Amino acid sequence: MEPKREEGHVCDVLVVGSGAGGLATAITARKHGLSVIVIEKEPVFGGTTAFSGGVLWIPGNRHGKSNNPSDTRDAARRYLKAETGNWFDAQTIDAFLEAGPKMLDWFERETVVKFVPTLYPDYHPTVDGGVDVGRSVLAAPFDSSVLGSDLARLRPPLGSITFMGMMFNSSNADIRHFFNATKSLTSFSYVMKRLVAHAGEVVRHGRGVQVTSGNALAARLAAACLDLDIPILTDTPALRMTKDGGRITGVEVGGASPGRIVARRGVVLACGGYAQDLARRAGIYAHLKAGGEHFSPVPEGNTGDGIRLGEEAGGAFDAEFAQPAAWMPISRVPGKGLFPHLLDRYKPGMIAVLSNGRRFTNESESYHDVGAAMVAAGEGGAWLICDHRAIRKYGL
Repeated sequence: MEPKREEGHVCDVLVVGSGAGGLATAITARKHGLSVIVIEKEPVFGGTTAFSGGVLWIPGNRHGKSNNPSDTRDAARRYLKAETGNWFDAQTIDAFLEAGPKMLDWFERETVVKFVPTLYPDYHPTVDGGVDVGRSVLAAPFDSSVLGSDLARLRPPLGSITFMGMMFNSSNADIRHFFNATKSLTSFSYVMKRLVAHAGEVVRHGRGVQVTSGNALAARLAAACLDLDIPILTDTPALRMTKDGGRITGVEVGGASPGRIVARRGVVLACGGYAQDLARRAGIYAHLKAGGEHFSPVPEGNTGDGIRLGEEAGGAFDAEFAQPAAWMPISRVPGKGLFPHLLDRYKPGMIAVLSNGRRFTNESESYHDVGAAMVAAGEGGAWLICDHRAIRKYGL
């Protein structure tokens, strides 16, 4: 249950935003003896993390060593240098490579946050230092019913990638059973058992509770926060930061109970990007300036509040980057929202074409590369084409 907020609430560290970054920060601060409050503008916590695939790219993690024991930190550093080009920051990269595996180990040792290895390759495995497997981990599937009454405040997964609200396990075997349900008695039996279990969850809890991917990561982090008695105040938007001279002292908040929260040691802005800030987007994306458009599957609340608060406090927004977004091809599905094309476009028998009927990219490249190719082509959409035989054999 969400704790009541009183005027003049005081803490050591105030975290604005309840995605993975914000919740991980809150847990770390609390474990180091500081009092913490997390505030979230929306009625649900989990942020974009709860919608996402939830994959963490952490070279050298202990889970990945079972799939790629020969990988080295030097190889990962070369890969990052090749990928980042002129944006390569040796100090930041070295700190990330040193601390990343330790961070995973710490969370697994100290909290209910657990991870499993994946078979995902680097986005560009043929680049110098790239690997086919071993650097990515995923939050282990989680029974979110342990959140109790707070389960109602966990952001549900992106509806378009569930089956009747049921999330798929993070293994290819699980998804394969659903694709083969009409062709295999074993798969049909597997799917029916999953559906019956899911129906029971909906009856008991009002939603599916066996969560995976980013929803599992958000749920595990939230459970860790609640275990540590860290308040997560939803419906509490940050309006402006308060100052004493040049020092940030807290945040004025709105919502049902407006007021001020005092932060003795600091305020952490972890409240997402600006994907839904139409004005800022219009000034950054070249294709929007040229009359194009794109759609984002991130939560509607990602309106750049953290950037605005930082600017008001004297910070500056740096718009110099290689790409202004992580691109992904999506479809707008009437009544269901945005559907990300993650499992279909790279299958045998599938091609993507523009309005001129020509292919414009290698469909099996990473979703970022395929999305970037669509932007570069100057068209707002493309068509996936396959025949009946491909659908029957590989599914969509």
